[in-house]
Amino acid sequence: MSDQLSNAAKPRFRDTPFGVFLSRYLDSKVATLAFVVLVVIIVLAIIAPWITPQNPYDLAQVDVLDARMAPGEEAFAGYTFWLGSDGAGRDLYSAMLYGLRISLMVGVLSGLIAMVIGTAVGLTAAYAGGRVETLIMRLVDLQLSFPAILIALMLVAALGKGVDKIIVALVAVQWAYYARTVRGTALSERSKEYVEAARNLGLSPRRILFGQIMPNCLSPLIVVATIQTAHAIALEATLSFLGIGLPQTEPSLGILISNGFEYMLSGKYWISIFPGVALLLTVFCINLVGDQLRDVLNPRLAK
Repeated sequence: MSDQLSNAAKPRFRDTPFGVFLSRYLDSKVATLAFVVLVVIIVLAIIAPWITPQNPYDLAQVDVLDARMAPGEEAFAGYTFWLGSDGAGRDLYSAMLYGLRISLMVGVLSGLIAMVIGTAVGLTAAYAGGRVETLIMRLVDLQLSFPAILIALMLVAALGKGVDKIIVALVAVQWAYYARTVRGTALSERSKEYVEAARNLGLSPRRILFGQIMPNCLSPLIVVATIQTAHAIALEATLSFLGIGLPQTEPSLGILISNGFEYMLSGKYWISIFPGVALLLTVFCINLVGDQLRDVLNPRLAK
């Protein structure tokens, strides 16, 4: 009897906050499938060096005689080009997985840095109020009034090519979205009783901002982070496709699509199509996951 009472007193997993969150997320079969596909893509990108027949950006492993091989043809080294090869003789399957590593790294890293900067700016604007808030938000409005691709183009043209340069450009494009989101959430929290209690207790503004207000801004931040990560990956691919993003020596889905574009009319469709499908699938899955997270964390929007 005592064992039954103790077991009944223990909360079941599905009744815990994480269990409720998980059950709500799994209500959407499409979002669940998107999450599974996204995890598979991330895992394949991480373990790419161990599951690909070649390092497509090691010149010692690439043979120009293997250029533009159709899917299923055999390379001179003996392995099969399951997705074909590009104009330089690189195995397209290997190049795509290596390209995913760079694209995901650029998207996630730029998103994290932009989130940190935007969160600090948004919290400062909401807590300070007055002229400080007005000045900050006018800068945010000015930033958001220009197309993101235009700002990124100007910055990359000024900074030059490279992974670090493209990350700086993407951070400059994204931080304002986080700042506006955090400021809007923090404004509703600023006048609540727990913030007033923290002020009366003599807590410093820094502790109030990051210890009291910021935890209540995490839900919208998570949603914005997923959407902006997909945006950053697509934007990096666009810049690389235009030839001003990453250099040709760096694997990137945008560069792979660009390299095969000139062969499209000659029937070598696979050089651009397969990397394009990989890019589309990655961005699509991230957006679906972000949409479902938004609905779960804010049910009013789902309705």
